[in-house]
Amino acid sequence: MTVEFISLINVWESSEVHPRPGGAPDAAYIRKYARSLEDGGFDYTLVAYYSAGYDPFTVSATIAACTDRIKPIVALRPNTSGGSDTEQARQGDYINKDERYARSEEYVQIMRRAWTETSPWDHHGPFYRFDNFVAGYRPVNGTIPVSIGGSSSEAYRVGGALGDIFGLWGEPLAETREQMDRVAEQARLAGRTDVPRTWVTFRPIVAATDDPAWEKAHRTLAAVDQTHRGGGFLKASLSQGALQNVGSQRLLEIAARGDVHDRALWMLPAQVTGAMGASTALVGSYETVAAAILDYVDLGADLVSIRGYDNLNDAIDYGRFVLPLVRQELAHREATGQRGAIVPQPPITPARNGSEPRKAS
Repeated sequence: MTVEFISLINVWESSEVHPRPGGAPDAAYIRKYARSLEDGGFDYTLVAYYSAGYDPFTVSATIAACTDRIKPIVALRPNTSGGSDTEQARQGDYINKDERYARSEEYVQIMRRAWTETSPWDHHGPFYRFDNFVAGYRPVNGTIPVSIGGSSSEAYRVGGALGDIFGLWGEPLAETREQMDRVAEQARLAGRTDVPRTWVTFRPIVAATDDPAWEKAHRTLAAVDQTHRGGGFLKASLSQGALQNVGSQRLLEIAARGDVHDRALWMLPAQVTGAMGASTALVGSYETVAAAILDYVDLGADLVSIRGYDNLNDAIDYGRFVLPLVRQELAHREATGQRGAIVPQPPITPARNGSEPRKAS
């Protein structure tokens, strides 16, 4: 099985561990970051979008101009569709969440038709209306994969019906499997004979062995907590009032059941950050985290997004120490039909604030 790796790019030198709020886009830093990702073996980098952020298409063009292989993934909100009424109101969008999914569905259908139609055509839908349109271009590779994410019933329905890829935040293996099954069922109900590829996202915290990794994890989380409490890293722009995003609600519910799940999944960062985005960590040695990633690969995920809390430095470590282990193990399996190239250390459950550890069953 082929696994592709995704990271996320910053547009200036700032992170939740070392925040520098209010910076301006730095083309030299973007080039340095993108080349580091390419050198580290990443296949894609996500170019994020939020109401106070920068145009992802411009950032993506900068990345494409300075790299040879890595592909930007443009985060796009059709008509600025997102997951929170508060965030939407910042951009003058006041339709509700279910309507935003319906609008996204219509948008994807139009976009795909625009990529293939060679004669002028009309569209009269509930959200979009135009006449006599034809695009004067075609995607370079025939089409462009569309990723749809979320954890609500509407997300599963739209993503299962239309997505080439379905994006999930890092949840325990059982919950991830349940979400994948729901997406597959919606694909079947839509008449598809295939299912979307699965993209899972984690924030790994790694070191040479497990003990230092957990020490680093607690230091990192303390810094992240201070940053968020102080409003330092996009806090104001990302604050969304009462959580409407089902994905965030799920992360917080799982975190309430225990700090550590499965081999190395640490849910406590979701609580500290309010689960405002992808926030759950894989913690351990390079071997432990590689093995944890492979647990999700064995589940059926073949797109793995890993980005740290100290973004660029963590991405460099992943490229040096984690991605090669995952790829070596997959090559070993393909060559021998057996598993066993990675022998991770036994997972360690961390104590929480001096109390007994809370390991989920």
